[in-house]
Amino acid sequence: MTSTFIAIIDFIGTFAFAISGALVAVRHRLDLFGVLVLAFAAATAGGIVRDVLLGATPPVSVLDWRYLAVSSAAGLLTFYRHEQVERMRNPVQLSDAVGLSLFAVLGADKALDAGLGATGAIMLGILSGVGGGIVRDVLVAQVPSVLQRELYAIAASVGATVVVAGDALELPPAPVAVGGAAACFVLRWLAIRRGWRLPVSRGGDAP
Repeated sequence: MTSTFIAIIDFIGTFAFAISGALVAVRHRLDLFGVLVLAFAAATAGGIVRDVLLGATPPVSVLDWRYLAVSSAAGLLTFYRHEQVERMRNPVQLSDAVGLSLFAVLGADKALDAGLGATGAIMLGILSGVGGGIVRDVLVAQVPSVLQRELYAIAASVGATVVVAGDALELPPAPVAVGGAAACFVLRWLAIRRGWRLPVSRGGDAP
């Protein structure tokens, strides 16, 4: 993929994850600073994990001021217009699904470019996709979505697998990335709408 296309994916995913983080912060009645912190954390955590594991340090989201600007813009928009944003159906899950989809394919693509094999690329794609949501939820003392909700990491793995398969078949990378992101988003959204879940333990309540 071209650097311009990668940047577009990265910034759209950053904005989407920042919206999800800011919405969670507003729902927990955090102040403006807390909203901006949660927006930035949700937007960049997955990319930071990806870059650190690939040895690309310092992570690009720390070096490039545009990531802070994009996440801050999303945080301010959500803080001052949260009533309008909340009118969307499942706004946190929707914005989270967009970020998950884009970061999963981007993480897999960057892993392949770094020379990782298929398994490593899929795993890094999953980590890139779920990292922001995990940090967002932990910061507000919630069980991370990846551990309790409908096909979260599974959806990320589908998007990453499409990218890996496209690379193995030597298909054009940009259309493959779009297809992978679309597959991840559709699976995640259908899981939310229809309540698709993995089996849950029937053990007793924790003490």
